[in-house]
Amino acid sequence: MKKWIVILFAMLPSLAMAAAVNVPLDKANNDLSDQASLQNGAKLFMNYCFGCHATQYQRYERVATDLGIPLDLMKESLVFDPEAKIGDLMVNAIPQESAAQWFGAPPPDLTLVARVRGTDWLYTYMRSFYADPSRPFGVNNIVFPLVGMPHVLEELQGIPQPVYGTKIVDGEEVQVVVGVESDGSGELNSEEYDQAVRDLVNFLEYSGDPVKLERHALGWWVMAFLVLLTIVFVLLKKEYWRDVH
Repeated sequence: MKKWIVILFAMLPSLAMAAAVNVPLDKANNDLSDQASLQNGAKLFMNYCFGCHATQYQRYERVATDLGIPLDLMKESLVFDPEAKIGDLMVNAIPQESAAQWFGAPPPDLTLVARVRGTDWLYTYMRSFYADPSRPFGVNNIVFPLVGMPHVLEELQGIPQPVYGTKIVDGEEVQVVVGVESDGSGELNSEEYDQAVRDLVNFLEYSGDPVKLERHALGWWVMAFLVLLTIVFVLLKKEYWRDVH
């Protein structure tokens, strides 16, 4: 009985997260082997997200090395704290108590967010903000209703207007937000904005598992070794048992 209780409690976070996803998610289709995408994602993260969200389990130097960014360029363009060293962890200076007052809760660290939420969730979430004057920051979100953060990429996307549809709730037809449509005031068009979000998601997936590509590549070598080892064992077995028969 105790065993099943432990398993149930271990599964609760996953069950809660699955229950929170009540809208169809778009496919991110990001590519960890696309270095240009990762570099642009790092630039977007540092310029638009890092003011509130840290990636405190990463180091500037490791990110620069993995993404092919020269260390001097990383230090000059993507390390905003003049006292930070290239080998420091990527921790921002926002006070947690102040952040909790401003946003209702301290902005979470995003190092592992892609592993927790999934890349499709992040991709859909960043493209699901819409204007809502009733909210403190003037925006709401389809994937995360009543979200407590501003639409930080608004200058790129423009002001996203809600697109309404109908839904049956308790036997009655009600209007709900089913999509968003930019007013065209952003720096990017729709396709360019989607690609920018994809680059950002790509960087966040890399942040959560920096050695994923190497691990997958090593896995193929391990599988090939095991196949060859199996062949050797089969041949040895036949040789050893030849005299017995």
